[in-house]
Amino acid sequence: MSEAMFGAGCFWSVEHAFRQVEGVTDTEVGYAGGTVENPTYEQVCSGDTGHAEVVRVEFDPAVITYDRLLDAFFACHDPTQRDRQGPDIGKQYRSAIFYFDEAQREAAERKVEALKKDRDIATQIVPAMPFYRAEEYHQRYIEKNGGAACGI
Repeated sequence: MSEAMFGAGCFWSVEHAFRQVEGVTDTEVGYAGGTVENPTYEQVCSGDTGHAEVVRVEFDPAVITYDRLLDAFFACHDPTQRDRQGPDIGKQYRSAIFYFDEAQREAAERKVEALKKDRDIATQIVPAMPFYRAEEYHQRYIEKNGGAACGI
């Protein structure tokens, strides 16, 4: 299995979107890209930690390519919005691709460059940073709560 990590707004909806993709074997939501170890949801929401809400995706590269995961990432949010998605505003909702190796970085850069031909893209491409798993009630939130989600 391989892994990928994306920030695309409220992690509930993003996780749900990735769980529908064939070849994705597992997901978990959490926080990455900040300066505080093991932050809480409340700390991240304060905007003081620098973290983004992210989804860590485990996938089978024999079934799905990283490029197809990038397609799913860009389809599940508006990458032109900076530090927000729909009604959710703040740096924790930024659009970001956290790459684990050079192949992922190069694929992300190619995809963003192609999208920039049509519109401005706010998505950051940054090395994978420590991932801190979110509290249990955030994991598979939409599945647990009958489809209730944050809107974009």
